Amino acid sequence: MMGMFYAIAAIIAAFVCVLDLGEGIVYAAMPAPPLKAGFAERDITPEIGMEVPGGYGKAYARVIHDPCKVRAAVFDDGKTRVAIVGIDALMIRKPTVDAVRKAIHERTGIAPHAVLIGASHSHSSGPTGMILPGEFDDASPLVRSLAYEKSSCADAKYLALVEKQIVEAVAAADAGRVEAFCGAGNGIEDKAAFNRRFKMKNGLCYTHPGQGNPEIVAPAGPTDPNVGVIGAWNKEGKLLGCVVNYCCHGTTGPSGISANWIYYLEKTIRGMFSPDTVVVFLQGASGDVTQVDNLNPFVQPGQERWAEIVGGRVGAEAVKVLVSMDRGTLVPVAAKTETLKLGRRKPSPERVKKCLAIAQQPPEKVEHTEWTFAKEIVLLDAILAKEPVREFEVQAIQVGPVVILANPAEFFCQLGLDIRAKSRFPITFVVELANDCVGYVPTEEALGPHGGGYETRLTAYSNLEPAAGPKIVEACARLAGQLQPGEVPKAPKAPPFKAPWSYGNVPPELE
Repeated sequence: MMGMFYAIAAIIAAFVCVLDLGEGIVYAAMPAPPLKAGFAERDITPEIGMEVPGGYGKAYARVIHDPCKVRAAVFDDGKTRVAIVGIDALMIRKPTVDAVRKAIHERTGIAPHAVLIGASHSHSSGPTGMILPGEFDDASPLVRSLAYEKSSCADAKYLALVEKQIVEAVAAADAGRVEAFCGAGNGIEDKAAFNRRFKMKNGLCYTHPGQGNPEIVAPAGPTDPNVGVIGAWNKEGKLLGCVVNYCCHGTTGPSGISANWIYYLEKTIRGMFSPDTVVVFLQGASGDVTQVDNLNPFVQPGQERWAEIVGGRVGAEAVKVLVSMDRGTLVPVAAKTETLKLGRRKPSPERVKKCLAIAQQPPEKVEHTEWTFAKEIVLLDAILAKEPVREFEVQAIQVGPVVILANPAEFFCQLGLDIRAKSRFPITFVVELANDCVGYVPTEEALGPHGGGYETRLTAYSNLEPAAGPKIVEACARLAGQLQPGEVPKAPKAPPFKAPWSYGNVPPELE
C-alpha cells in the first residue's frame, strides 16, 4: 500500500516538475540532497533481578514487558556530523557520557560535543542510576551504608553494556549514512499529559494532591503539547528513522521492564511506516508533567492502558506530522555547548543533626517518608563536603531549521516553554535529562513561599540553587542565538494558472 502511495506521489510530482515519468519514483529524478542521515538501534534490556531505578529506595526487576533500547541518529551536511541518541533509561550520568563520547570520537571521528545522549526517563528501565558504583567510597561507614544498601544504585555490569551499545548504535548509524530527503515539523497532543502540581487553598503547592481533593484551587504549572518531529527518507521513499520530542514523565508502567510509553510510541509509528523504522525519542521538559490527570472525576486507567494512551496518542500525532511534512534537505548541521557552575541548596546544621539521628534508626521504626528524606539529607551533606558547586553542560544541536536545546535536569515545563519562547528557530526541541543528571530544577516560584511539592524537596538528587532554572534557560538561549536557522523544506510552487478543470467548469445540468 505504501509503495503505491509513493508511486502516485512520484508521478504527480514528476508532472509538476516536468520530470521524466520513466524514472518511476520522483526521488530518483531529483538532484541528490546534500544531507546524509543514518539510524540504528541496539538492545539494553536489563537482566531479571537487577535494580529498577526511579525512587529513593531499592526495587528489582521481576519480569520483562518489552525491550529497552538505545536508538541513534547521525546527520551529516558534509562539514559537520552530529549524533542524537535516545536511551530507554531513567537517567544517564556524566561518567558514562564521557566514556561514550570518547569511544565514539575514536571510532567515528564525530566530535564529543556533537554527541547528545538523552534519557527517556523510563521508570521501568535498567539501573543507570541513581547512585554510581564507588560514588560514596570516601564517605563515612554510615553514609556508605545509606548510599549503597538503602538507595537506588546503578549496576556496573549494566553500565558497561549501556556504554558498549550506545557506541555500537552510533557507529552503525554513522556507517549507514545515506543521502536522505528530510523534513521537520510540529504537532499538538494536548490530552496525553497533565501538570501534576496544584495550588491549594492553604497557599502552598502539592504534587499529586489526589482526585476529588476539595482543597485544590488550580494547576500550578502548564503542560507542553508540542510534538516535535524530524523525519528522514531514502531515495526509494522509505522512512529510515525519525526523532520525536514530547513532554511527559515515563511513569505510565507497564508492569515489568519496559521502555514505558515510548514502546507504544515506537509501535504506532512503525505500524504506519515500517517495522524497522528507528524512532529516536527525546524527553521534553517534564519535571512536573505526567500522565496522571488529578482533575479527572473518573477512575484512572491502569498502568498498561496509560502506556498505550500516551504512546499511542503521541505516536499518532508524530505520524500526522511525518506524512504531512514537505521533504528536502535540513542544513546546516552544527553543535555547541556551554558549561554552567551552579551552587547547591544547603540544609541547616540543625536539620543535618536531626536527620542524622533519624537515619541511624532502623527504617522500620520510623515513618517511611520521614526516614527516606532524612537519609537523603545525610547523603547531601556528604556531597556538599566535597562538591558544593555543581558543574554541568547545556547543549545545542542544530539540524537545519531545528535546534535541540538540551540540559541534564528534570526541568519544569514552564522553564522549557521559556526556552522555546527565546528561540528564533522555527522548530525548537527542549530536551531534559541529557548528557548527565542534576535532579529536579523547579521554577523560582515553586521554591518560593507559595511553592512546595515533591519536586522541591531537598535531597542528594535535587539540590541546585533556586536560580538554576532561569540560568539554564538563558544559557540555552545564548547557544541558540549563536546559530543561524536553516529553512524548513517546502514543496515547489504550483505552475502558473492556465485554465480551470474542464470536467468542473460547468453550470448545473438539470436536463
